[in-house]
Amino acid sequence: MTVALAALLVLAAPADARDPGRWIITGYSSVSNSYWQGVSSPPGAPRVFFSGLQQGLYRTAPSLAERARLDPAIPPAVLATEGYNHVGDISWDRAEGGRVLLPLECFTPGAPNGSNTCGTGSFGVADPLTLAFRYYVKLDPAEIAKAMWVESSPDGRRLWTSSGSDLLAYRAADVTPARAAPVGAPLRAVRRLRGAVPPSGVTGGAFVGGRLFLAGAVGTTYQVWSVDVRNGKRRLEVELPNVQGEAEGLHRMRLMNGQLHWLIAPLALRPTFPPTVALLHFTRARGRPGLRLTARATAAQTKRPRISIRVLHRGRPVAGAVVTLAEARRRTDSGGRVTLTPRLAVPGHYAALARKHGLRGMTKRFRLGFDEVR
Repeated sequence: MTVALAALLVLAAPADARDPGRWIITGYSSVSNSYWQGVSSPPGAPRVFFSGLQQGLYRTAPSLAERARLDPAIPPAVLATEGYNHVGDISWDRAEGGRVLLPLECFTPGAPNGSNTCGTGSFGVADPLTLAFRYYVKLDPAEIAKAMWVESSPDGRRLWTSSGSDLLAYRAADVTPARAAPVGAPLRAVRRLRGAVPPSGVTGGAFVGGRLFLAGAVGTTYQVWSVDVRNGKRRLEVELPNVQGEAEGLHRMRLMNGQLHWLIAPLALRPTFPPTVALLHFTRARGRPGLRLTARATAAQTKRPRISIRVLHRGRPVAGAVVTLAEARRRTDSGGRVTLTPRLAVPGHYAALARKHGLRGMTKRFRLGFDEVR
């Protein structure tokens, strides 16, 4: 999401806003500031892709250690022809043996037309291994003026994005070299869900269990809504109050013991999730609070911190509780104790979460990893 759009969203928080308690934030990884805009991965997350700061494309291992980068990812010829200089929240698509879809737009800070200086949007296609730009397909400007995000449906048949307050879907099968711009005819949407965009807008999307989750913000109230794409009905999934930063991309994958992940950029004097771009990790709020955890971290500022944890219920040790922290996962012994030593490629702030027999408990977040200026 652009800075100009962020400024437009500085409004009063929704009057009926409240977190429904469906998801728990267990921590966040401090990733490179280059990873500002979007995040995606193939099923199973053998690789993770990021986009940003404006038009870069990056590939990491599941540990979030960077493996490849291309900045700019938009070729000079495309920039010269269309003016595209910005990649939004990206998506993985299984067509063509696998590809990364890049939502393309023009962004010029301070421009009189709301920073959108070309009035068109496109879906770009990049190679998942080399990150090289393959081609792009334009979207009909009569329906959409720019492409800020794209998300492939679970069956791979539809590509979703938004225009104003409406959600639009395009046929993934129409994004082919045969339709490539600037010669190919622009795509028209095959579905339009009018008024389905949440009140907090959209900065990124992800499918979870067949529902389209959409991240956004109104002022300092950050929200994730889910939409039933059969009828456009939506419900609030996550709300984070009083956040300083900029809401960005969203993705569903199993990573760092989370299932839902949200990029929050540090665009604030005092970011809520410092010091760099934060990849927030959420897990479903299964069970009810009832376990009490005590924990102590040693060697905290290394890539292999050591966190000693004890799990209690009504003052008694809990054996066999599953305890997770970052990418580490173990069960407690007969005394309710466990030691976790996660392997961290990037620093972050992580909490230990314990679950057993429908009960859960969580520690405070520990600052773990290593300090690095990026």
